[in-house]
Amino acid sequence: MIGTAPAPSPLREDLRLHEAAPDRDGAPVWSIQDPVTNRFYRIGWLEFECLLRWPGDPRRIAEDISANTALYVLPEQVEAFATFLARHNLLRAEGERLRQLVAQASQPGWRHWRWWLHHYLFVRVPLVRPERWLAALLPWMRPLFSPLGLGLLLAIVVLGLALVARQWDVFKAGVVDILTPAGILGFLAALAVSKTLHELGHALVATHLGVRVAHMGVAFVVLWPMLYTDTSESWRLRSSRQRLAISVAGLATELTLAGVAAFAWALLDDGPARQAMLYLATTGWVLSLALNISPFMRFDGYFILSDLLDFPNLHERSGAMARAWLRRTLLGWREPDPEPVTPRVRRALVGFAFATWLYRLLVFLAIAVAVYLFFFKVLGIVLFAVEVLWFLLWPIWSEVSVWQRRWSETRPARRRGLYLCGLVALLLLALPWRSAIDAPAMAHSDRQQFVFAPFAARVMEISAPGQIHASQSLAQFEAPDLRAQSLRSEVAAQSLDRQLGGLIAEQDGHERSQATAERLREQIASVRAVAAETARLQVTAEFAGTWLDIDPLLRAGSWVGPQTPIGVVIDPSHWMVEAYVEQRDVHRVAPGATASFRPDGAWIGLSARVVEVDSVRAGRLPHAMLDTRHGGSIPTHETNRDSAVATPALYRVRLELQAPPDNLRQVRGRVVIDGERQSLLLKAFTQVAAVLVRESGF
Repeated sequence: MIGTAPAPSPLREDLRLHEAAPDRDGAPVWSIQDPVTNRFYRIGWLEFECLLRWPGDPRRIAEDISANTALYVLPEQVEAFATFLARHNLLRAEGERLRQLVAQASQPGWRHWRWWLHHYLFVRVPLVRPERWLAALLPWMRPLFSPLGLGLLLAIVVLGLALVARQWDVFKAGVVDILTPAGILGFLAALAVSKTLHELGHALVATHLGVRVAHMGVAFVVLWPMLYTDTSESWRLRSSRQRLAISVAGLATELTLAGVAAFAWALLDDGPARQAMLYLATTGWVLSLALNISPFMRFDGYFILSDLLDFPNLHERSGAMARAWLRRTLLGWREPDPEPVTPRVRRALVGFAFATWLYRLLVFLAIAVAVYLFFFKVLGIVLFAVEVLWFLLWPIWSEVSVWQRRWSETRPARRRGLYLCGLVALLLLALPWRSAIDAPAMAHSDRQQFVFAPFAARVMEISAPGQIHASQSLAQFEAPDLRAQSLRSEVAAQSLDRQLGGLIAEQDGHERSQATAERLREQIASVRAVAAETARLQVTAEFAGTWLDIDPLLRAGSWVGPQTPIGVVIDPSHWMVEAYVEQRDVHRVAPGATASFRPDGAWIGLSARVVEVDSVRAGRLPHAMLDTRHGGSIPTHETNRDSAVATPALYRVRLELQAPPDNLRQVRGRVVIDGERQSLLLKAFTQVAAVLVRESGF
């Protein structure tokens, strides 16, 4: 009961109290500094009045504050503040708490595997205490903080961007060259330089504003090293604009470095120096904008947003506000907001909290997959499990545990509604649903005749495009060497025939006539072979259809090789689609299923029907237009010069189009097939089981 609880312990003697800038509503604010951990705790007027009367009985402290100030304080508020101080070890440790802290300090810490299990995601290692050399370096850097220095840097950056824009193709080609072993090493070296200057920007601006930089070092994020600067004492500053300057300094330094490097790249000739400037420019722009600017993780973007809004502890406070909103909305509890805010601010905080949770869910899942893939399998599985359990499932379970303990506060009608919603959701997941299967595809005429020259030859005549009948001449070629060979063979055959007739009349001509007859047969065979080759120079249509896609540059007298396409004959009445479905979905495709094929760039799809599903994985990709290297969506790897094999496991599905495309050309697109009904729960179970089976081998 109130008044019978023991009085809180006294405050620690080493704590420091700093007056901070007033809150947004004008209320006074102070910061408690813990010099041991170098952390700052922001408190308001109520907490300050409690500190003036500390320690003491919570009821008497509340009564004294209510009697001598304009505040009306309840004993529960004083007890809540005492709990806050105890939780953050701001009270003098005595008795059992002292024994717990001694036992905690005597633990092996980082030398024990349990410590690494809980801290492998983020570990900070202080390396230097930079106060002296920052103070020595600051006078040399102060000219850059002046309006003239900042204006000059801004002009260089803008000019550098303008010059790069004029040489954008060359710059883009240089960026592509980074994807080489030497380029990656150069990129990492530029990254080290850029990030070092990034942290130096934080430290110099903090020192310029009178904030002590306690230490600088390396932080390991999932064992990936990143530099950091401890500027936590910036909370001593009364001005939020000064704290904002410290937060922005790193990004500003890195982006300025990138702009200056771009300016230097535009002026330098090709060589190592210009390539180094390219590395500095790309690392600054890409990594600063892609990583540091995000407000959903505790990077520079988060602190910048907090300082702009003058809203410290934004993640924690928005998360508490969102949890209170969820309890009111879903469970119907009379859950008060953790702090008084306007409805507009409440909506913004709840929305920001949900965005942060979603962003972190995706990031932590990506990190979990990364640690599994980058380490050997046993360690990867352990770290993956720690990542998922500790950082994803544990926060959810903590909130569910609160719901379970306070379930009696939920009204019976609300409980029945929640049970009903859960049952409906379970049924929706368990019931089989017809789902669509999306796959890349290529539509073409079922009968096609591609016309090529049989060998290197000269074009004599090409039929005009349009409708043609079977056996109609499409192209006529000429091979002068073949004609000369035909003439030589005919002349030789005629000569040998005359010789053979004269040998019959001679007395000893029988033996010679046999050799001459064999040579004659050889020449006759040569004449027939040349005639067959000559006949190939006349290309005719194999079936009635449409003759199109004739090379407009070909004219009579043009020379072509056997790999040069002349044109194609198609049957416009019957069109097929070849789609390539992933392995996890192919079992849901059955012959006779309806589908829709949508060509690239078209809004309306064409009706189709599944005709055949291959039972074996597709090998060589027959349509180059589906390859990612040619604008398609199927990644491949080359097995030889003229063959590409799809990287994922794909199965070919043949479909029949109900109507031909408008332009009667083979066209790339995507097909949507009505798959067999399947439960979402069964689908998830099948995919998880497949992954477990695939990855179970060591």
